[in-house]
Amino acid sequence: MRAAVIREFNQDLSIETVEDPICPDTGVVLKVSACGVCRSDHHGWSGEHPRIKPGRILGHEYCGEVVEAGPLAKYKVGDKLIAPFILACGSCHACQSGASNTCPDQVAPGFSCQGAYAEYVAVPFDHNLVPLPDNLSPKLAAGLGCRVTTSWHALNDRAAVRAGEWVAVHGTGGIGLAAALLAKAMGAKVVVVDIVPEKLEHALKLGADAAVNAADGRAAEAIREITKGGANVSVEALGIAATTNASIECLAPLGRHIQVGMPIGKTAVMEINMNAVYMKNLALFGSRGMPAWRYPSLLDMIERGQVDLTPMVAREIGLSGASAELKAMDGPTPPGTAVITDFLS
Repeated sequence: MRAAVIREFNQDLSIETVEDPICPDTGVVLKVSACGVCRSDHHGWSGEHPRIKPGRILGHEYCGEVVEAGPLAKYKVGDKLIAPFILACGSCHACQSGASNTCPDQVAPGFSCQGAYAEYVAVPFDHNLVPLPDNLSPKLAAGLGCRVTTSWHALNDRAAVRAGEWVAVHGTGGIGLAAALLAKAMGAKVVVVDIVPEKLEHALKLGADAAVNAADGRAAEAIREITKGGANVSVEALGIAATTNASIECLAPLGRHIQVGMPIGKTAVMEINMNAVYMKNLALFGSRGMPAWRYPSLLDMIERGQVDLTPMVAREIGLSGASAELKAMDGPTPPGTAVITDFLS
């Protein structure tokens, strides 16, 4: 099969013909229909992620059609499926208690095994997969494997956002933009934060109530002014100390901070303003992925037309275009995300 392979960190991915994946007994092989290019992939491409070594195929935001099924698989050849990036074992205590996104035996394509920057991908533990609705295009469905589901779980299941609350979103990349759209659909008021004016303008056009340019370092103060006392919920979508502290400091008393951005490498351990947490009685939530059984709550919302995710995809690219997207993440990026939909170019 054709695949984009890391051979050197911070260099163009190598477009190669590699062995087709072997079908797991407990899973399937998908012919990949679409795969998102995510900032988490950038951590692997740059060498920051400890699991990623040369030879890895990235790609964890994908959907596709089953071309081979293992003897213990749930799905069959021809099924069109969406894959969450966390593939949980299904039998451990975390899985049995409903928190499969914390499964200690989880598999994460693109990180702990080969991913979907390729024509085909092997998916173990296929009970995690969900059918692709007929009215949802593959390019949009790919984002449901990571950025959209992650945001939904953070807002709905972790922070329990309520209609009328102010939600601040720090960073308007894939996860941040998804969080802004979903929060609005939940009836919240949204203030977005970024350092790229075009991304702030884009979010405002999509319904955000206010926008703050964080370039001057006053984001938290500006949010407290806009919301007249602070946000009720704040989403950190980058994984760095500056935005984490801005997220904590922008909150009103009894506010909820959600850490969605992935702290890794030099940012894995950071200094944060615990005095703000203490003085304002704040709650801090970690949020990564979403349990597979929660998909219907999101898919129903999308199918009812309660939220329109089409503005999230700005660019459809070929497999060979993934390198340019990853390189662009070294600095500020334009609005919207890129999705690989052509695996032959």
